[in-house]
Amino acid sequence: MGGPMAANLAQAGVPVSGFDLSAEALETARAKGVETVTDPLEAVATAEVVLTMLPSGQHVLSAYQDAPGLLSAARPGTIFLDCSTINISEAQQAAELAERAGFRAADAPVSGGVVGAEAGSLAFMAGGRVEVFEEIRPLLEIMGARVVHCGGSGLGQAAKLCNNMILGISQIAVGEAFVLGERLGLDHQALYDVVSNASGQCWALTTNCPVPGPVPSSPANRDFTPGFAGALMAKDLTLANNALQDHGVDAQLGRLAAAIFAEFAQGPGARQDFSGIINTIRDNSTHPGA
Repeated sequence: MGGPMAANLAQAGVPVSGFDLSAEALETARAKGVETVTDPLEAVATAEVVLTMLPSGQHVLSAYQDAPGLLSAARPGTIFLDCSTINISEAQQAAELAERAGFRAADAPVSGGVVGAEAGSLAFMAGGRVEVFEEIRPLLEIMGARVVHCGGSGLGQAAKLCNNMILGISQIAVGEAFVLGERLGLDHQALYDVVSNASGQCWALTTNCPVPGPVPSSPANRDFTPGFAGALMAKDLTLANNALQDHGVDAQLGRLAAAIFAEFAQGPGARQDFSGIINTIRDNSTHPGA
């Protein structure tokens, strides 16, 4: 995700210095106009904005504070912008660390996956002080098509988790509907044509359709090459489930979706697009009369 985001900034004329643990990722970034470095502190030292996109909250907190952390190398006035999807409390803790060290901070997780990152069409959900958001908005608008300030620190993460809880539930529902349609003798295209123009219409259908044919660009047409991998959906739903528990919300579908994708991600589904959950639904379905 971070690679194509950095490439879009560089191609828009923004000076970008980037670091990644993957040599292949660095090579790809260089080819797209990003100046690459072998030490993240070198990238931070001259930056006005430090953008991180990391797998987990512990990675973010470690990058910020473990000696020698990013906070130790930044110059005065730097904005720390974390675009990872992490626990709300971890996002707030990261912002607090940055602010306590004399810097400014914001969380801005994204929706849209690798395809959206490459196309510059991501949706950004930002949390933090309004004045910081307004300063980083031009950068976010280069990388994304939709930028929303959701409130204070951590509330970008809150919006992302709510969105992906809806997405996970709806992708399961779309998969179940197509499997039921198959059993009832409905043609995939016919079912798609009805639902995409009726009240069941949703992104999980019209962009991420889990059967090949109706939406030629969907992962189902390329053997569920992601896209947005099942492991990432499982991670996001676990984060959402943590928030549900912390705040006492009775969200039966949210909890069930988290459990379904956690199981999906234990096998090959971890590396498939999350719309591949339709195959699990098929596999778990009984045969008529059985």
